[in-house]
Amino acid sequence: MLKQLKIGFLMMLAMTIVTGVLYPAFITAIAQVAFPHQANGSLIVVNGQVVGSRLIGQNFTRPEYFHPRPSSAGNSGYDPTATAGSNLGPTSAKLLNGTTKLDDKKDEVVDFDGIKDRLVHYCVDNGIPYESSQPLEQFKDSQGKLDDVKLIKAFGDEKTPLRFAAKAPVPADAVTASASGLDPHISPRNAELQATRVARERGVSVHDVQRLVAEHTSGRGWGFLGEPSVNVLELNVALDQRLPRKAA
Repeated sequence: MLKQLKIGFLMMLAMTIVTGVLYPAFITAIAQVAFPHQANGSLIVVNGQVVGSRLIGQNFTRPEYFHPRPSSAGNSGYDPTATAGSNLGPTSAKLLNGTTKLDDKKDEVVDFDGIKDRLVHYCVDNGIPYESSQPLEQFKDSQGKLDDVKLIKAFGDEKTPLRFAAKAPVPADAVTASASGLDPHISPRNAELQATRVARERGVSVHDVQRLVAEHTSGRGWGFLGEPSVNVLELNVALDQRLPRKAA
């Protein structure tokens, strides 16, 4: 019996060394030699500091930057430790209209911003013509900013719901989150619609911004897989380097 235990123990020890030490070390060494950038997380470094990874989406809200897809990863979105989609179906009232909740101070706040709320912001921010059954002025706060709580409640009103529609096609990725919530890319059309805002805020020409977008547009994988895309982080880094915001 002891002989069998000894054989079993030695086999376990040998396999642990082979599969737990030697094999991972061998693969790591090959990766570091063959493609070190990808093996280390495809990190983007600016002035000696890591600003993110080209594989993981992050949020940009300032008007002089291109904005990414919405995200449902984590409580506030874009959380790489809680990657997830909303898991809401296309007929979900929550997905379409959004929902509100009471915070710890009993103030009504946004619980989930729906597609309609995102569409309003996208159209207003990027100067896209729209039709609204009610003036948007009545949904603004004292600072003149759109109040998402008011919008969500108006969209969910059972008697006279707010009806809002863009007069130009808006790409789906502008108002819907990806399954992971961390998609680092947007569609070229999405970037094109944002270009005018970005150029205006930076005090540069739209043509220069569009040219930069074209330079950072990737084609289909292997020529036929997926769709053309634009990496938001890489594009915004290039904006700061080549088209910095001009002082007012």
